[in-house]
Formats: sequence, C-alpha cells, structure tokens
Amino acid sequence: MYDLIWLLPILPLLSFCILFATGGNLAPRWVTMLGVGSIGIAALIVGVIAWFWLTTGMREPYLYSLGPWMNVAGFTPTFGFYLDGLSLTMLMVVTGVGFLIHVYSSLFMADDLDFSRFFAYMNLFVSAMLVLVLADNLLLLYLGWEGVGLCSYLLVGFWHAKPANGAAARKAFIITRIGDTAMALGLFLLFMHLGTLEIQPMLATASATWQTGDSIPTIAALLLLGGAVGKSAQLPLQTWLPDAMAGPTPVSALIHAATMVTAGVYLIARTHELYLLAPMAQATVAIVGVATLLIAAFTALAQHDIKRILAYSTISQIGYMFLALGVGAWSSAIFHLMTHAFFKALLFLGAGAVIFSLHHEHDIFKMGGLRKKLPVAFWSFLIGSAALTALPFTSGFYSKDAILLAAFEHNPWLYAGGLLGALLTAIYSFRLVFLVFFGDVKTEPSAPAGPRMAVPLIILCFFSVVGGWIHIPVDEVFPVVAGPSHEGPVALITPLIPIVGVLLAYFLFLRRSLDFSGFFGSGLGRNLKAFFFSHWGMDWLYDKVFVVPYTAVARLNQSDAVDLVYEGVANLTSIFHSLIAFTQTGQLRWYAATMVAGLVLLIAIVMGIV
Repeated sequence: MYDLIWLLPILPLLSFCILFATGGNLAPRWVTMLGVGSIGIAALIVGVIAWFWLTTGMREPYLYSLGPWMNVAGFTPTFGFYLDGLSLTMLMVVTGVGFLIHVYSSLFMADDLDFSRFFAYMNLFVSAMLVLVLADNLLLLYLGWEGVGLCSYLLVGFWHAKPANGAAARKAFIITRIGDTAMALGLFLLFMHLGTLEIQPMLATASATWQTGDSIPTIAALLLLGGAVGKSAQLPLQTWLPDAMAGPTPVSALIHAATMVTAGVYLIARTHELYLLAPMAQATVAIVGVATLLIAAFTALAQHDIKRILAYSTISQIGYMFLALGVGAWSSAIFHLMTHAFFKALLFLGAGAVIFSLHHEHDIFKMGGLRKKLPVAFWSFLIGSAALTALPFTSGFYSKDAILLAAFEHNPWLYAGGLLGALLTAIYSFRLVFLVFFGDVKTEPSAPAGPRMAVPLIILCFFSVVGGWIHIPVDEVFPVVAGPSHEGPVALITPLIPIVGVLLAYFLFLRRSLDFSGFFGSGLGRNLKAFFFSHWGMDWLYDKVFVVPYTAVARLNQSDAVDLVYEGVANLTSIFHSLIAFTQTGQLRWYAATMVAGLVLLIAIVMGIV
C-alpha cells in the first residue's frame, strides 16, 4: 500500500503538464476535472495510506526510491520518498486542505479568462510541496523548496496586468531567494563535513560526529534557519507575505494554510536532531518566533484590508510554531501547523466569500451587517476566529495552549511574549468579526456563494472545532519529552487571556463603551498607529538600507564597468577586422604581390636573415 506514495506528486504534476500544454483550450469542465480531480485522488490515496498506518500498527519508516538522480564524483542522490509520521501528517494537511481549496476555487475563479492557467499553477504548487515533504534527501527537498517559490511567484502575480501585482510577486520571489541562498550554503556545509545529504543517515552521522554546542552544527542550523524564515515569513524576511495578498484569495489560502509558509516549520522539525546539537541555534528559533508573533499581532490591529489582517495573523501563528520548535515542543509545533491549516484556510476562504459577495471590496470599514445576509461566511468567520483566538474547545486551543505551557517551562519570558500575542490575537480577530458582520450594512452584498464554495467552508468549520482531538502520528519521530504541567495558576491564566481579549474587542468595536479615540487622535497616538500600520516601518527600513543604495550604485554604473572590458575587446577586434578588410582590393596583381612578399619574408625568417 505504501508503494503508492510515488503517485502523490506525480498526479498533480501530470495535470499541470496537460493544462499547460493545452494552453487554455480545454473546456472549463475538463479543467475542473483535471485540476480538482488530481488533488482529490491524491487526497484519497493519502487517506488510504493513513488508515493503514494508523490501524495496522506498521509504523516503521518506509522508503520508496524511483532511482538515481545523478552521479557526480560519488555523490548519488536519488528520487527517494520517505514516509513516517511527520511526512504523513504533512501529506494529510497538504492534500486534504489543498483539495478543499481547489473545490472552492472551481467556483471562485470560474469567470476568469485564465481559468486553466490558474489550475495549472495550483497543481504545480501542490506537486512541489508534496516533493518537499516526501523527500528522503535534502537536495530533493530543495528541489521542492524552489518549486513552491516559483509557484508563489506565478500565483501571487497571477493577475499580471496590474503592475502592483507583478511587484508583489517579485518581492516574494526575491526575499525568499535570500533565505534560499542561506539554506543552500547550509547544505554545502553539511555535505562537506558529513559526506551525504540523505536526511536520516546525515542526522545519524551528525550525532555521532559532533558534540552538543560545536560550531559547525550551529552554523549549519543557523543557515537552515535562514531558509526557514524566508519561506515561513519570519523575522527578518517576513515582509513579502502581506503583499502576496495581491493574488487570488484561494492562492492566499493555499500559501497560508497548506503549503509554502509551513515549509520552514517542516524543515526545522525534520532536521530537529541537528538543532539538538546546536542549542544556540534552537534558542534563536524561539526568539525569532516570539518576536515575529508580537510584531505581526500589533500590525494586524491597525490594518483595514481583510486579507492583510489574515496575512499578519499567519505570520504571527507561524511565530508560535517557531516558538514551539525553539523550546523543544516539536509535536506541539506540528500539531499547531495542522490546526492552523484548518482554521486559516477557513478564514481565507470565508474572506473570499465575503469579497466575492461584496463585488471585490476588501476594506473592513466599508463592510458591516453581513451576519444574516451571508450566514455561511459569518459562521465560518466566527468559528475560524474562535479557533485562531484559541478559545476553549476549539482546535486552536489545544495546540496553542500546549505551546504556551511548554514555553513557560522553558523560559517565562518566552511565555509572557506568547501570552501577550494571544491577547492581541483575540482582539484583532474579533475586531474583524464585529466590524464585518455586525452593525449597519455599508455595502449591499450580492447572492451568497454556491455549494462549491459553501461545502468546503462547512467541512473546514467542522475540523476547526474537532481538529484538536486528532492525534497526529509523530510520537516515533521526535524525542520523548515530558509533557507540560497543566496545574497551577499558569494553566488557568493561559486559556483565560484569549477570553479577556474577546471581551475587550466586544467593548471596543461592538458596544463601543471603551473609547480610545482621544489617545489615537493625539500626535503620539497617530504616530503609533501609523507605525503599526506600516509593519513597524520594516519596508521603509529595508528600502533605505538596501534598495536606495543599490539603485544609487546602479545609476552610477549605468554604463556597467564590466561591460566596458568586453566592449573594448569588441572594438579592438573591429579595428583589426577593418585593417584586414583594407587588404581585400579584388585586384589579382595585389594578391600575387602580397603572396610573393609573404613567401620572401618566410624564407628570410627560416634562413635567419631576419
């Protein structure tokens, strides 16, 4: 049964090839069958594999090899797929949530002229992500890693007629390339010292070769972290993700819930044994996580665009996963990755239903009163926001609560940062709910979404509630650690803080009995709000530190000093050509005279006269 895993990336890849080769000439019905059906069959195969894995007790890691990839000086990586509890969990998230997003997309994008191209890119995206999570070696993982980067560029800039969309796509591509370069250097370092990139043998060799705290594993782990922060939009490479909202809403859901931004979390979890050898690098993961979740949460509070609020919430929630990885709560990080996939896909698709019904309006202050007019979208947002907030008995509660308790046992300051982030999450999540679905109607909606949009939302509502009861099969993958204590005041405060945040949001944005307009109307308040709205000025900072100096140097070097060398060679060649061409007179006497003169000169040289 496990032999079927090779079909998982092949099916969407084959669909991509057909859709790409036909160039949009297929009827929409066939495009839907190929685009949605390929992911549906992959999800069905994953479901069968998961059932066998969980019911038969055969949980030994399984390796399936399609054969050698290359042979360079003894380096022979294979197209090998590795199945264990971690990769199986990721497969269920990618194909399951990905399938629901594809079903939703079949209606959301139905009127788009590039319907076929959209599904071609989406299928390639899922195929690349499946290669990434199944890869048995880091080189193949890197192939999938670069594949999702390419597809993010194609999908973020899908509506390429608008220059802003192209700029957002380039920004995503360039910023993630910075992290990818760091990751590539990490792979070079690991191969140079360990002689292999096959993940399991490499980690075993690393544990046998290095001692905890050695410099080489620390540097390698930090370089891999560089790749992870790029793909997962963490400090300092997180600025691309909010701008990626330029793509269609289903793309946002796929990037945020099931594919790209989870790749960095998966990479660190997959190479966790390397981070256990590098405590400093692991501590850096936790610090990056808590700093990112706080910055993104404050920024989300000041946003007006419904999708950008959700984008910053993704950055913040991925920060919680990094925090969990950094404190050694490996299983909790993957657990939160799964529950986050449920409620974040639900929120993005719910936002898409609202945008779809409001004639592509994104500003939450132009919405309102949609509770009864869009009931499916309302309940989707209410349940999704409750899970995002981690209210008790939702899926997000079980995963985030475990992370915060583990952080407290590791370092109370990390716990305090995570707890503040939980409070802010509750406030901005229910600010969104109250402003969009309560109060007066500001924009009259069209008819509610059809079944192809409603059914995925209902399914995701179900999993956003009960997803916390799912036991993910990662016990054999990660080292056994004592679970966090659920006793004492900390265990009471942790679930109480999100409830306090919801109450604050209620009094601030629905009842409006708490009024801070005086403060935010002052100079300090306006500046603080503008600072948060600008994502703490990070785009401005990067523009001044990197973009402006680079463009200044480019202007100074418009003629390109390197090209001057090649232009000089070309000019010199042209001069010699002109001199030689001057001798071509077309007169036979001239040619005979030059031949005789050359022969005389050659004889003189041979005889030593010259």
